[in-house]
Amino acid sequence: MLRMTTRCGGLRRWTALLIVPSFLTLSCSSGIAQTTIEKWPDGHRAAVSVTYDGGTINQFKVARPIMNDLGLPATFFIVTGDIGGSQYQRTFIGRPVSEVAAEVVDGIPTTTENFFERAGAVRMLPFREAVDFHTRAGDLFELGKIPEAYAMIEDGFKQAARGLLTPVLPGGGQVNADVEATWEDLRVYASEGHEFASHSVSHAQHAILDDPNMLYELEKSREEILRFLGPEHTFSVEVPYGTENDRVMSKMLALYPASRNRMPDDFLDEINRWNSADPVASQREYVQWQRGPKSATPVEEMQSWIDTIVTRDNIWLVLVFHGVEGIGWEPKTAADLEAYFEYIAEQEDVWVATFRDVTRYMRQRMSAEVSSEFDGASLRVHLVHPLDPAVYDYPLTLRTPVPDAWTSVEVSQGNRTQAVSVSHDGAGPHVQYEAFPNEGTIVLWPIGE
Repeated sequence: MLRMTTRCGGLRRWTALLIVPSFLTLSCSSGIAQTTIEKWPDGHRAAVSVTYDGGTINQFKVARPIMNDLGLPATFFIVTGDIGGSQYQRTFIGRPVSEVAAEVVDGIPTTTENFFERAGAVRMLPFREAVDFHTRAGDLFELGKIPEAYAMIEDGFKQAARGLLTPVLPGGGQVNADVEATWEDLRVYASEGHEFASHSVSHAQHAILDDPNMLYELEKSREEILRFLGPEHTFSVEVPYGTENDRVMSKMLALYPASRNRMPDDFLDEINRWNSADPVASQREYVQWQRGPKSATPVEEMQSWIDTIVTRDNIWLVLVFHGVEGIGWEPKTAADLEAYFEYIAEQEDVWVATFRDVTRYMRQRMSAEVSSEFDGASLRVHLVHPLDPAVYDYPLTLRTPVPDAWTSVEVSQGNRTQAVSVSHDGAGPHVQYEAFPNEGTIVLWPIGE
């Protein structure tokens, strides 16, 4: 609730009676200018993040050039153990796998006490099908089919003991032939504006790993990315298979600020890619709406997702791609990707940004505090937030009303200066501009007045 008192220098002066959300109001000690932080940068109505899982060959050789040509950034969730030059590979932390296997074969039943150990050990058996038993057990566990998950793990060990599985050479079967990238390649791709994020060390089912093995997958993947690409690429994570397991989430969010699996922000409504809920119906400040295009998903359906998000101003569409042009799970063709990305690039109301940058913008906006002073000649705006400035340093878009007589405005902050034209709508004359939180006072004054 605000009370209008007098006019000052062409701006109405206000006195705040109640505390209101910081992103809605900018107070002014000698003449209030009601300022908003735009919901999305540059006044866009919606956000889109294009994400890829797995780091397979054609994500980089086919999809990436299409996106580069259109000026679209992407987030690549990479399995770090598959990247050439990585130190950490799939492993098992604990007793020798042979001991675990012997207990299963000897008939010791699987229980809550030994299931996680066995589930982690089974995928280390030197057989081609070993990982499949681990993966299927994880799927069953996530569906709440616990006895069936136990039986799946036991079946894997017993079939291996009976010689029913396909042997691989020692150390074999661990390299993903669909991945050819090296860390040097990824450094080049990152310099093009793309984000690289963790998809674990070896694409395990984290919900059925014990804590030491789960932490190995999360920590060592982060360590590799930090070493080769730098801290800006340790922001996001996607734990494989889209798990939302509470135990996994607690470990994951202690290491990474943002996760495509699940976010901790109370202002964000999340609709994962298996959920048919209507994002337009959400009343939250923001909605993350995930969609996972598969091989058979028509381009027209994918385009309809873009048409939906611009009907509101709070939807963040997160696209989840896997295979590309015949390589990887549910691959999309280059022709489909090109048609779709061209459609996205044509939408003036849509902001396309990495998973990291959209998250940073939302969190900064929701936590920011703004204040200002007007001396009759210029406006001085202060923009701060309590988040870690080393991580949350993304520019926010501000919209500030200005005196009626102003037609063009110079905006300066530190050594950055920009000239902006005054716009008019039903709320009166205003300017829209970028500002960096926690980087000093923003000064606005008229040009040529």
